[in-house]
Amino acid sequence: MLREGVPEVTFYGFTKDNNKRATDQREAFTQACLDAVTLLSQKDATLFIVGNTHSKAFPPELLPFANQRISFGRGGIHVNFLVNYDWEWDMKMIQETGSIASAEIPRVDLIIRWGGRQRLSGFLPVQSVYADFYTLDALWPDFCDQHFHDAMDWFQSCDVTLGG
Repeated sequence: MLREGVPEVTFYGFTKDNNKRATDQREAFTQACLDAVTLLSQKDATLFIVGNTHSKAFPPELLPFANQRISFGRGGIHVNFLVNYDWEWDMKMIQETGSIASAEIPRVDLIIRWGGRQRLSGFLPVQSVYADFYTLDALWPDFCDQHFHDAMDWFQSCDVTLGG
């Protein structure tokens, strides 16, 4: 992605609401998050994990990476990872800290949404205020390089006005 000029990406690992799903699905979400961090730790990347670390649903193995930027290798692409994230929790942090918990994540330009869905599902509501949606019918496990390039080509053709 860095080669294509994308300096920062944000992935939704799993939401607080995903914890309502069947145990095998919750375990799969958690394992996918752990695997992703293991993979990133072998790359030139900077990782920032945001999520409710006080919840028992937050994977304890990811606590050392939570709420701080951790660089692997030479840094490189910035990867934001939402783990056990909840938009209401994010907003309520203003009362405790004076800022939303995800304040270090910049405004989102493009949201690539899989499975034909056209909703935020609580994804960074503040940062997504002017985001454009690119929707795929394919599901996340089937996402490939061509889908990414198609989304980038589509986004390049958009008239980004930021509300103006």
